[in-house]
Amino acid sequence: MSRRLLISAIVGAACAFAAPAWAQTSGTIGKAVGGYNFDEAAKPNPDTPNFHSKDGKLTFAIVTHTAGNGFFDPTYVGAKAAADMLGVNLIMLGSEAPVDDIPRELEILNQIIQDPTIDGLIMTTPQSGAYDDIVKKAWELGIPVATTNSFDPVILNRNAISHTGQHAQAAAIGGEALADCVMKAGTKGTIIFPNTTTLGNVEVNSRITSAFQATVAKLKAAGKLADYKVDAGPENIGIDVDANNIVSSIVSLIESRGDVVGVMGANGFVTPAIADAVGQLKIGDKVCSYGFDLGPKQLEAIRNGNLDGALGQQPFLQGYWPVMMLYLQIDRGVAAADLDTKAQLITKANVDTVGKRFEN
Repeated sequence: MSRRLLISAIVGAACAFAAPAWAQTSGTIGKAVGGYNFDEAAKPNPDTPNFHSKDGKLTFAIVTHTAGNGFFDPTYVGAKAAADMLGVNLIMLGSEAPVDDIPRELEILNQIIQDPTIDGLIMTTPQSGAYDDIVKKAWELGIPVATTNSFDPVILNRNAISHTGQHAQAAAIGGEALADCVMKAGTKGTIIFPNTTTLGNVEVNSRITSAFQATVAKLKAAGKLADYKVDAGPENIGIDVDANNIVSSIVSLIESRGDVVGVMGANGFVTPAIADAVGQLKIGDKVCSYGFDLGPKQLEAIRNGNLDGALGQQPFLQGYWPVMMLYLQIDRGVAAADLDTKAQLITKANVDTVGKRFEN
């Protein structure tokens, strides 16, 4: 190739590489098709701070059914992060108990709904049908409501209320992992799903059902179902254990069966108790154990071998999105929109990725 042709080829190639950058710049959107300016349109409505309470600032309350076991800590962090970003005053409330305390949550909700400064309400709804009066009162006052974490499918005005949370069906990920674990171990015996069924947490009960069904399906597909007795109680919502003596009752359950090779819990209360029971019995290398949530006790148990894995719900999002959603409903008139936080399976292989900034 001659020198002149070589130079022409280089210049041509440079122009070819430069073209996409020029095309991208030429496609910049300067204004909306409707003619308005994006900078102005992105600004908040000046009337928003005087919504409902008309005191010059928005105030949201978030109320959970168990603030005493640490699961909801990242939820409050997420809500605070969103509230601070938006200039919203946030009131964080919840039952002080380390286990589901729905009566106490309802007591708090009935108090907070009377507060004239409240402009938006976020609440967990673990007991289906128990929150209709709260929603009715809030709507009468013109206060938008968002639910988070636990899902009540029949709550008053369900389709007009946003929900942020993990679908119960996500528990299937844990059920499949449990099945894989027992098959890999080559053990045969009983797989149990303990649960505090008498507490009436519909969401948790549904998780047990999903995990149970996934375990059975995985074992059946592998031609191994006959090697196991998979027991999730008479209604497949869990084998009831004593909420007031949780560890001892799980120890007794395991010992009474005599051949337990797998166990899974479905919330942040039963799962640490499973880990404690496995530790007390010194069976971490003999039993596959899985559960829910990624609190300090679950993470420690995964590291020390008393728990093989746990499912995270990304509770940071369960606080962050409801605050954002209420704000958008008030400021923009955006219709209530749901967010599925999905699930992440945490085992010893990836446990050190959890909780770097409280997101899990």
